[in-house]
Amino acid sequence: MKSFYLIAAFVPALAASLPASAQFSIDEVNARQENITFKDNVKTTPVDAEYFSRARYRAERAAVRKERNMLEFGGGLQGALTSYNDPWIKVSGGDNSIALTANLFLNHTFTKNLFSIETKVIAKFGYNRMKVETQRLDADGNGMVDENGNKIMDQSGIWFKNQDEFDISVAPSFKMSKNWSYGAIFKFRSQFANGYISRTQQEDFERKSAFMAPGYLDISLGITYKCPKPKFPIVVNISPIALSAVFVESAQIRENKWDKKEGWQTYGLSGPDKTSKYEGGSSVQIDFDRTFDRRGILRYRTSIFSFYGWITDIGQRNKISKYSDYLHALEAWNDKDNPSVGHGPGDKPNLPIHPTVRWTNTINIKATKYLSTTLNFELYYNRAQNVDVQTKTLLSVGLAYTFKNK
Repeated sequence: MKSFYLIAAFVPALAASLPASAQFSIDEVNARQENITFKDNVKTTPVDAEYFSRARYRAERAAVRKERNMLEFGGGLQGALTSYNDPWIKVSGGDNSIALTANLFLNHTFTKNLFSIETKVIAKFGYNRMKVETQRLDADGNGMVDENGNKIMDQSGIWFKNQDEFDISVAPSFKMSKNWSYGAIFKFRSQFANGYISRTQQEDFERKSAFMAPGYLDISLGITYKCPKPKFPIVVNISPIALSAVFVESAQIRENKWDKKEGWQTYGLSGPDKTSKYEGGSSVQIDFDRTFDRRGILRYRTSIFSFYGWITDIGQRNKISKYSDYLHALEAWNDKDNPSVGHGPGDKPNLPIHPTVRWTNTINIKATKYLSTTLNFELYYNRAQNVDVQTKTLLSVGLAYTFKNK
């Protein structure tokens, strides 16, 4: 029995130690080749890294506007009040009065490449109210007197203007070099309200000025030099060709008479039916505007404009150079009973055209942001109106404010 178990254990071990082999056969397979194309049915949308932003667009436009535009505007209001009661006036004298003055200015400059246009607007207006005495008139317009022969006087408060003017200037130009440009200047000047001979003479037949009576228009074509030094910001415009015009649109003012002359003569018109006068010539304008101290405590602005109508003067008739001879000829022309001279508008004697000069000065001294002192001085010479130089000075203290975007 033991021998059977030994043989059973020996046979599997012998089979495992002997080598084994087998043979397989594979049939030939002919596979058909086909071209396969892969398709992508997913739609694609290109997306740029730069996308539109409305906030960014607005910020860029605002930056461009600020770069191209320089804006400055401001204004001021000054006033004064003086009041006395009757006992004070009886003992020490005095006069109740109110004075109000307002001013406004705007300066805007637009620049794009070589082109620029500068616009300036200056407006000044002031009124005074003072008590005046006038003789009482009867129904026939005659002065009334009492039983002792003394004039019967009435007291009343009268308003009259102490300054009234607005000035608009537009100057387009093209740059030729760093400091030189060529272009034009359009200037218009007039007043807002009526002006009268005096505070006690304020009837229609005593009116001296009104809106567009007179009005002044100056057009200049030439070249402009701007000094590059910040401490000396002077601007000089030289215009070989210029036009100066005067307008008196009110027939009442042309007919009214003061200073022994009718209104049309005072403003240099050729006749009472003429509403305007034009002269051709040349002009020069010099501007200076500087602010001293970084805080802008002191600012000085000045502008001088001169026009000479030499083109019109060449063709002017009845010119008399000597002033005394001109006065004698003008007196004879005004004397309608003098048959030795003609009395038509074409026969009127004329002085040779002289240059007109207008020089304005403004000094601003700031005490605080809203409180300032202003000194204005103006000189005007126009021989067609007056052979003497006209001057005006105004000192005021009050509220003022100025805005600048640069």
